[in-house]
Amino acid sequence: MPDTLKYSEEQLVALLQNKDQQAFSYLYDNYSAALNGIIYRMVENRELAEDILQEVFVKIWNNFSSYDTGKGRLFTWMLNIARNLTIDTLRSKGYKKQGKISGDENSVNNLTDDGRMAERFDAMGIRKQLENLKPEQRSIIDLAYFNGYTQDEISKEMGIPLGTVKTRMRAAIIELRKLLEYS
Repeated sequence: MPDTLKYSEEQLVALLQNKDQQAFSYLYDNYSAALNGIIYRMVENRELAEDILQEVFVKIWNNFSSYDTGKGRLFTWMLNIARNLTIDTLRSKGYKKQGKISGDENSVNNLTDDGRMAERFDAMGIRKQLENLKPEQRSIIDLAYFNGYTQDEISKEMGIPLGTVKTRMRAAIIELRKLLEYS
């Protein structure tokens, strides 16, 4: 597949609904780094994050018929699958038992280049559109969608009330929708 091949979200969705393997490869190539960064942020273990990422893409492939364009964008749907699988993994007995055994011995070695992973994800041009947001909105969207922070974590990280985070995030999402519709 040529590196310059690009699909619009609508084209990609249509091809994926028809189980097009080239489109799925494109999906993986363009979204796996962002999803992996979000998963890694939640589990803080590179190998586990990669395992969960593989499960995420298997689930995406097997359940693509359940994706509804009317309920949200493709990346949001994939992000929800990734977060849910990650949470399920973290809640599982096997993970809890393994965590007690391995401890924190490798935590320093598991630092990742989330910034570089997030930079690879930009098939829909979202990073570029963030420049048009107010700085306080941009930082919240960056933390939430490119670094995998929850709203509560953003509140603590930025030292602002949770309600303020929610208000700014909603305003930023509304603004991004407008920008993406006209781009």
